[in-house]
Amino acid sequence: MTTTKKKAVRRAKKGERIRQVAAIPFRLTADGSFEVMLVTSRTTRRFIVPKGWPMKGKNGRKAATIEAMEEAGVLGKTLKQPAGTYSYWKRLANRFVHVDVIVYLLEVTEELANWQEAKRRQRAWLTPADAAMLIDEPDLSTLVKTLTLPQPTPTDAT
Repeated sequence: MTTTKKKAVRRAKKGERIRQVAAIPFRLTADGSFEVMLVTSRTTRRFIVPKGWPMKGKNGRKAATIEAMEEAGVLGKTLKQPAGTYSYWKRLANRFVHVDVIVYLLEVTEELANWQEAKRRQRAWLTPADAAMLIDEPDLSTLVKTLTLPQPTPTDAT
């Protein structure tokens, strides 16, 4: 267990809310719509988005980018503004803790054939509506189903 996770669990045991960061990898399709990538969790094999604990010395966006690379094997550009938040109950060894997750969109530019957790996870590209149906966490399901991509601003086009 990482030091960050240990500290978060200690805070949760005291009744404090704890935070994680997540990435929703996405890609544009030929018809102008988009798909999102889900991964399976390591233990329950449920479909989720890549997420993890905040990382010392890294902002939330950078930590979400690292989680996407480690858990989903994707590289790309993580958008600056969070896409939203959701809450869920995290299963620990002998209890559940309430976790608030800040979610960032990551525009995928490369899918790795081999990545850190490739043997422990599966990944799938889905429409947001299909992805939402596979996600057990109600708040995350709603966030994915209602996702809209930000429109590029003139400065983004350079």
